[in-house]
Amino acid sequence: MKILVTFLLYLVFSCCAFAAGDGVSLTSDELFRLGPLPVTNSMVTSWVVSLFIIFLVKLMVGTPQLIPTKGQLIVESSISSLRSIIEPIVGKKVFFPSFWLLSGLFLFILFHNWSGLLPGVGTIGHGYYADGHFNILKPLIRPGNADLNMTLALALVANLCWAYFIVKYAGIKMIAKDLFGNKADRTQVNFGVFAFLGVLFIAVGLIEILSIIFRPISLTFRLFGNVFGGESLLHSMFNLGNKLGLPELATKISMVIAPIPFYFMEVLIGFVQALVFMLLISVYIGLICNHEEEH
Repeated sequence: MKILVTFLLYLVFSCCAFAAGDGVSLTSDELFRLGPLPVTNSMVTSWVVSLFIIFLVKLMVGTPQLIPTKGQLIVESSISSLRSIIEPIVGKKVFFPSFWLLSGLFLFILFHNWSGLLPGVGTIGHGYYADGHFNILKPLIRPGNADLNMTLALALVANLCWAYFIVKYAGIKMIAKDLFGNKADRTQVNFGVFAFLGVLFIAVGLIEILSIIFRPISLTFRLFGNVFGGESLLHSMFNLGNKLGLPELATKISMVIAPIPFYFMEVLIGFVQALVFMLLISVYIGLICNHEEEH
């Protein structure tokens, strides 16, 4: 029964996605304005996903109990799994202050990535009929992470919080030592080699500062590129038969069969990209703050 329901939902999704016609737009569309603030379809998606996460957790947990319910157990197990991944990277001292950020980034990005695979996302809105199909011009709901503004905002918030954590929990002295400090053991090398390595580590520190400056850009385009590319790939697969000029029956069959492997691939990629984003921020924090095991 579950397999049948899943298959029927997939057929609905295939028909909806096929109706999208012109593919995924590179830019989001403005739906209306709140004063001077434009509200885009990607922003609407982010609000819907955020409310969904809040209501889902509230529905599953309810009133926390000493003997957890099934829903509370699922949430606690998820938190425990994330903790086992994050804590060894950032260190015990920074784990609790940073967990809200890292877990929030993971869940927000994950649900956003998967929400783009649901029926109606990018296929409901204003458009026109042509050749028996409805072509979308301005979708009401658009995949949030397929918008460069969204991924840039996530990257900027993550890096601002990273700067706050390292200043508060490591300190300016530790940051300077980590970036420019001479890592050589003074007792193992002579003064000339030690001085040369000191100059070398200063040069490496300057390069590290450049890499830090470009971190928001790399985080932004990595997430945006994977999500937008996946959305475009799925749309191309749904319209493969039509583009190849196949007969109508073959086109409808290809519309259902061709996207299946790519659909499940996007489910996996959506999870991996959320995990990678969270792990990168964790590593950035841990590189400076996690020195608890050093001599």
